[in-house]
Amino acid sequence: MRVATFNINGIGARLPALLQWLEETQPDVACLQELKAPQEKFPEAAINDAGYGAIWHGQKSWNGVAILARGSTPQEVGRGLPGDPEDAQSRYIEAMVGELMVCCLYLPNGNPAPGPKFDYKLQWFERLIARGAELVDAQRPVIMAGDYNVMPTELDVYKPERWVDDALFRPETRAAFATLVGQGWTDALRRMHPGEKIYTFWDYFRNAFGRDAGLRIDHLLLNPALAPALRRAEVDRTVRGREKPSDHAPTWVELDI
Repeated sequence: MRVATFNINGIGARLPALLQWLEETQPDVACLQELKAPQEKFPEAAINDAGYGAIWHGQKSWNGVAILARGSTPQEVGRGLPGDPEDAQSRYIEAMVGELMVCCLYLPNGNPAPGPKFDYKLQWFERLIARGAELVDAQRPVIMAGDYNVMPTELDVYKPERWVDDALFRPETRAAFATLVGQGWTDALRRMHPGEKIYTFWDYFRNAFGRDAGLRIDHLLLNPALAPALRRAEVDRTVRGREKPSDHAPTWVELDI
């Protein structure tokens, strides 16, 4: 079973690229972030024609998350991250795909830091940690996949010294991610590529992709019930090099389930 996460950076503009990638790689589950489309503008028909069922949580111009399943429709079990009923941003959705529980998330960027946006990021992270604590020991397999907007270590950023004051790399952000993973989650990409510089995001500016000046900010975390099934974890970086791409590349795991 292949489960992927892909920050599409605007599903309207990137729909052809998304459909091409789905046809080429045929992931069993695809978690999408940054749809940048209201609920009614999600291209459900095109996704269905590609062989996928979908659930999504849209938002006009910003944010938005979706879970796609090949040959079936994900069974939604949660919409919105628990802990703040006033939070109107579309950043989290949960579903069952067969026996697998899939949590798709788009964690806030948080810049400029310090400031209100950074405060929101850390508060959102605390809510994710609380949800993670509820799910990590579940008897069922659980994956939390998405754009976490955090580089966990210096190995995950091309020039660490340039990012020390950025919300994605500040000590508070990295500590929050370490707390989450420390509950017992497996960082799949790092488990399969220890010590390797492997990126999932390259900025549009200054030829970042050509220079491989990237960041690893898209993560797939597996709970202990799922971690033994991990067989591969990779990044489809060629997708980032195509015409009019997202600034992220699809990141995926293969699971023996």
